[in-house]
Amino acid sequence: LSTIPYLYNKGIMNRRMDPSAFFQMHHNRRAEWLQEEKVGNFSYLSIYVPIRSESEETFAYLNIPYLNSQRELNEEISNFLVTLINLNAFIFLLAGAIAFFLANKITSSFSIITAKMREVNLGRVNEEIVWKNRDEIGALVNEYNTMVQKLEASASALAKSEREGAWREMARQVAHEIKNPLTPMKLSIQHLQRAIDSGAPNVKDLSERMAATLIEQIDQLAKIAADFSQFANIGNIRPEQVDVVQVLNSLIGLYSSDPKLQIHFSATAVNTVIYADKTQVNRLFTNLIKNAIEASQQNDPVNIYISVRSAQDGVLIAIRDEGSGIPSDMREKIFSPNFTTKSSGTGLGLAICKAIVEKANGQVWFETSEQSGTTFFLSFPTHKS
Repeated sequence: LSTIPYLYNKGIMNRRMDPSAFFQMHHNRRAEWLQEEKVGNFSYLSIYVPIRSESEETFAYLNIPYLNSQRELNEEISNFLVTLINLNAFIFLLAGAIAFFLANKITSSFSIITAKMREVNLGRVNEEIVWKNRDEIGALVNEYNTMVQKLEASASALAKSEREGAWREMARQVAHEIKNPLTPMKLSIQHLQRAIDSGAPNVKDLSERMAATLIEQIDQLAKIAADFSQFANIGNIRPEQVDVVQVLNSLIGLYSSDPKLQIHFSATAVNTVIYADKTQVNRLFTNLIKNAIEASQQNDPVNIYISVRSAQDGVLIAIRDEGSGIPSDMREKIFSPNFTTKSSGTGLGLAICKAIVEKANGQVWFETSEQSGTTFFLSFPTHKS
């Protein structure tokens, strides 16, 4: 039987099975057999498979000849491969597009979280992220929001603790500084009281000496109060145009009456006008000149060198003494509040100086040597009218 009987009716193909194929199928019991056959000069492929009954008994062989030429076969195979490649390429591009879309969606979500995390700061209100989807990113967002809430609570507690600590430290320092003058005042009054009770003849002299001691200690208390008041009000400024040369000349004039003090002043800067609080600038130079004088007290005469020269986009002031310099173990703490190298004082002088300079958008630093003294440098941006 054949699906194309005219090939056999016309005698084009033999009605009998090819002997080699019959041998392979019947004797070698092949499950299938593929071979090349010919009709004249025409070659074609032919495949054979057995047909079995329900009892697995072979009762016929099915032969399927592929009558197209080899060139046509190769073309069909090529077309199939091209189609397969195109299909794979399309699937690859489609998968890439889907992956790109999903990756962008995921990375955009992470970008939002990253930006929010980058903005987290103790000094500001941190916003929570609103995420409505219940997915893995939603779990991450919930953790971030929880962290923000804990951070806000920690920041509030830390700020409260810092405020309380600052008040405690300030109260301790004020109590310590006030206690120092009160002790000699108490002792002087007790000594005078005992002299009065015993009827000592020099009560008048004792009263005068005690009055001088009390006045000195009261002045010390007034200075302590002034230092703490300056430090507390350092942020209250009224900026205006200030000529630093005029301020320095005015202060140098106040010290000119002291024969043991020589202040050497030079000004080469063209523009010496800065924008700052004039009262604070006066206080700044007063503190630094006073410190320089106290550092050089062992010298006779005391020489202080002050120079004002131009710097990049500003003016540079240098105040140099001929003292013993600042010890290396104290240099890092020199601008810290409550730190002092003196036996008395609040330790706020240089801290106030640093705060005044920074409020005027300037910088302050120093160079020191235990042989040649210390130079404090002040750099300010000049004001252009």
